[in-house]
Amino acid sequence: MKKIILVFFGLLVLSCNQNKNEVIEETSVLNISKEKEKLRYLKEVEWPKAYKEQDTILLDRILGDDFQMVTNDGEWSNKAKQLERIKKTGMNHDSFKYEIKRLEILENNTAIIAGTGHIINDNKESIYQSSNILIKRNGVWKAVLSHVSGFKELE
Repeated sequence: MKKIILVFFGLLVLSCNQNKNEVIEETSVLNISKEKEKLRYLKEVEWPKAYKEQDTILLDRILGDDFQMVTNDGEWSNKAKQLERIKKTGMNHDSFKYEIKRLEILENNTAIIAGTGHIINDNKESIYQSSNILIKRNGVWKAVLSHVSGFKELE
């Protein structure tokens, strides 16, 4: 009888642990989905808004203190230069859309966002490619690296 009770108790513990693991996995997937939505909003809405509206407070929140950027011309920039740039010059395009082609969150709280920027000005479209690395620090995603290339005007 003691053996039957021990076996029953063991199966009960295993069953509880399996259910607990399933909940953790489901929660983990749900959190990744929410984090991807936050990143999508940051890249498609907030980042362009900061440049368009010359919002240095918003851009300061998005960029990490260690942010670096390689421009289309191969020049290196950092957070201070980007903040100074938008203080002096706002974006004057008619419209802008960023098309995300890759959005991935890695296990070490690092995210990759890459895609195509579409700029329309005076009914002419220009595009560029960019990739961004962000790190989640103290619960906030911070951009630490951006690379822009392939800027071209479309006919």
